Amino acid sequence: MSSLRSSSSKNAVLVGSGILSSRLIGLVRERIFAHYFGNTDAADAFKAALKIPNLLQNLFGEGALSSSFIPVYANLLASGEQEEAKRVARAIGSILVLAMSLLVLAGVWTTPYLIDLIAPGFGGIKRDFTIRMVRIMFPGVGILVLSAWCLGILNSHRHFFLPYAAPVLWNLAMIAALLGFGSSLQSYPLAETVAWGAVIGSVLQFGVQLPSVMRLAGRIRFQLDRVSSNTRTVIRNFMPGVASRGVNQLSSYIDAILASFLPTGAVAALAYAQTIYLLPVSLFGMSISNAELPEMASQLGSGDTVAMALCRRLNGAIERVAFFIIPSMAAFLALGDSIVALLYQTGRFTKADVNYVWAVLAGSTVGLLAATLGRLYTSAFWALRDTRTPLRFATARVALTAALGWFLAFPVPRWLGLPARLGLIGLTASAGMAAWIEFTLLRTSMNRRIGRTGLRRSYLAKLWGIATGSAGLAFLLKFLTRGLPPLLSGALVLLAYGLAYFASAAALGIPDARQLLRTVHQRLRNS
Repeated sequence: MSSLRSSSSKNAVLVGSGILSSRLIGLVRERIFAHYFGNTDAADAFKAALKIPNLLQNLFGEGALSSSFIPVYANLLASGEQEEAKRVARAIGSILVLAMSLLVLAGVWTTPYLIDLIAPGFGGIKRDFTIRMVRIMFPGVGILVLSAWCLGILNSHRHFFLPYAAPVLWNLAMIAALLGFGSSLQSYPLAETVAWGAVIGSVLQFGVQLPSVMRLAGRIRFQLDRVSSNTRTVIRNFMPGVASRGVNQLSSYIDAILASFLPTGAVAALAYAQTIYLLPVSLFGMSISNAELPEMASQLGSGDTVAMALCRRLNGAIERVAFFIIPSMAAFLALGDSIVALLYQTGRFTKADVNYVWAVLAGSTVGLLAATLGRLYTSAFWALRDTRTPLRFATARVALTAALGWFLAFPVPRWLGLPARLGLIGLTASAGMAAWIEFTLLRTSMNRRIGRTGLRRSYLAKLWGIATGSAGLAFLLKFLTRGLPPLLSGALVLLAYGLAYFASAAALGIPDARQLLRTVHQRLRNS
């Protein structure tokens, strides 16, 4: 069990390191963006424009390919069928090129109609510039889907760092556009320039992975394979994967639609909060889930043998996810203003904006643990080549999110006499409530197939006790440093919180904390 935990942790660290580098640069981008745009109409327009073409990336990119391509490709590699694996990779790459070319053209042509569906509350110059930016960014997002194909190949060969660090280039291209033109252009023209930067970044992100992919999968050439049973399996599982991603994206777009009817700044505030919320989801939930997927998919043997191995890996991964996610939840609730101020309070982003985004972030935190553990269970279903079960449960979650989101965003604030903009908090909280329903369904269904999985209550109580105590100490430090600049105060508060949590966890014998301390000690000794 310890060797399994060690190898899984090593892979997760590689994924997490790549994601961390990308996310840190993304936070720098967001801080610079906040400096030039704040919570303005131009910020709303850019955030909405970025979400619309991203639909292609999220539908056909990492999630759908992970669910269909990696289980087949990784299993072929584990079975020693190298040539068949290469043929499958070439066929799927060729199909993606054709599909993306057609969908990008269709997306550019239908952009005005998409705007009416996604942001019906936009009008006038705000709507016009949103349309222009969507048309600019659509081709770049098509290229990002091919980057996800590269990621599937690299992950299956246990090359984890590069594909998750590659988005650094995408972020850097937009940062360059902001810094290069931020002082000379007005808000809307600047937003359009940043959109061009996103396209350039897409090309760079794909290009940096291509040499490694060619070395592992062979020379890339156009090949449509309609005969291979493995290719047909990928395609057959790909469509439920696309549908599942579509359902998940539908939830996000429902939030965006509802937010567009709230007062100015709601769409941008939602995006700012989601950037922070997605940090632990990406760094810990996604890194552990994505590192486990090729391992789980490579299990060979009888049905009972595979089920036992999958159960063992899943339970170990669940504990690792909880170890990082629970302190993230405590930090968002108790120290969220320090986090938001550290990242965004500059230029046109004021203290009032900090408090608003903190409140929205607190609403999102309701479902953080359920959402990250749900990703892990979904990866386990994908490893079993079952993409339909997660789709059914995701559909139920979205339906519940839509109903609760409307109810908590509009009628409830009116009944309570609250400002309309606070409806955004109810909107994010509704997604969290629905995430717990989906997680429960996923866990119950998986337990029927492979045996009992989940968190031990004693372990969960111990983590919450450590996180709560550490957050209390950091909250006191936040009060004592309230007169310092937000950048300095936030850094001190979060550093104190992190040190208190990891030290307490190690002292109480939490395995992941002790392993982390051993790794740090070994690195320091070697250096």
